Amino acid sequence: MHAARIVVIEDETPIRRGVADTLRASNYEVAEAADGVQGFTEAARPGVDLVLLDLLLPKRDGLDVLSDLRRVRPTVPVIILTARGTEDDRVRGLTMGADDYVVKPFSARELLARVEAVLRRSLGRPPDVAGARLGRAGIDLERREICWSDSERGELSETEGAILAFLVAHRKRAVSRDELLSRIWGIEPIGLETRTVDMHIARLRTKLRDPSGRKTPEAIVTVRAHGYMASPDLVPLEKITARKAAL
Repeated sequence: MHAARIVVIEDETPIRRGVADTLRASNYEVAEAADGVQGFTEAARPGVDLVLLDLLLPKRDGLDVLSDLRRVRPTVPVIILTARGTEDDRVRGLTMGADDYVVKPFSARELLARVEAVLRRSLGRPPDVAGARLGRAGIDLERREICWSDSERGELSETEGAILAFLVAHRKRAVSRDELLSRIWGIEPIGLETRTVDMHIARLRTKLRDPSGRKTPEAIVTVRAHGYMASPDLVPLEKITARKAAL
């Protein structure tokens, strides 16, 4: 397997070089960018496996970079590097499609753990189920594609696809937030307070709504005091492409 290629977008030179050196020492291939314009160019290139994105950047704000990156590379994983202390900034980044965030200052050990966890999700084994049907939508979990018709399509991020695949594979029971944090994010949840899981579930529900405005069956059920569960309307399929399922 090729070494994962990571783009580090950070305007503070000591931090950027420190992060890049840490990643290279762990055998990752690294590209660096010091501003939002250059960062978007590097992150949008083919073959990028992960982006580390600062929020406060010259020329283009990090959240603007994330927004445009999600349009051209909807599935590339993104970890936000932020010195911003407010929860709103972190939540907004997660809502816009970031997979995780690290608050400055952070240790090399923490950063590598986050990087490895996200890469495990994106480069690991395929999901236990290949696809699912929800109403008239076909969902290809391997390609992370939703298809209602030839002209109505949607994309899932790496994390969204992993969450949905896990819920479908374990559809006969409720899955707790802690289990999702552990199995999808690779994070030890003990003592951790985060809305990451809830924000990703909310975004998933939005993406699974029928764009035509037709009533959409419920995809993910909230089980009070237990977590989340795939609804009976989210039907697993062993072999599928989203296009075939929607026909």
